[in-house]
Amino acid sequence: MELKTLCRWFMITGALVIWSIKFGIRPNYHFEEPARLLLGIAPNLLGSFLIPFGAYWLFSGKNYFVARIFRIQSLIDLRVVCMLGFGMLVINEYLQLFPVFGRTFDYFDIASSVIGLSASYFVFARMMNRYQLQ
Repeated sequence: MELKTLCRWFMITGALVIWSIKFGIRPNYHFEEPARLLLGIAPNLLGSFLIPFGAYWLFSGKNYFVARIFRIQSLIDLRVVCMLGFGMLVINEYLQLFPVFGRTFDYFDIASSVIGLSASYFVFARMMNRYQLQ
C-alpha cells in the first residue's frame, strides 16, 4: 500500500474515533476520574498524532504555497510540520481562554498534544523510511 493511501486511512479512521469520543461517548456516558481524564484528552492526543499523516495526505504532490510549507519529503520537513502543528495547537488552546469561544483552557490538552506529536513523529518517520526504501 502506498504511504499516501495509508495516511488517508489513518486520517479517516482517526477522525471517526475523535468524533465518536467527542459526540458519542463523552456526552452520553459518565465515567469516574481516570477514565474521564483520558476521554477528555483523547481528542487532543489523537488529533495531534494525526497532524503529519494529514499533512502528507493533503499536501504531497501539490505545488502551491501552503503545500510547499507542509510537504513532507524528509525528516527535516517532518520536524517542521510537527513544530508548526504544535505551535498552532498551543495557540488554539490559549485562544480558549477568551470566553467568546465557549470552550475551556486546559494544560492537560497541551501535554497530550506534546505526547501525540512526539509519538506521531517517530511513527511517521519510521513509516516514511520503510516506504521510501521499497
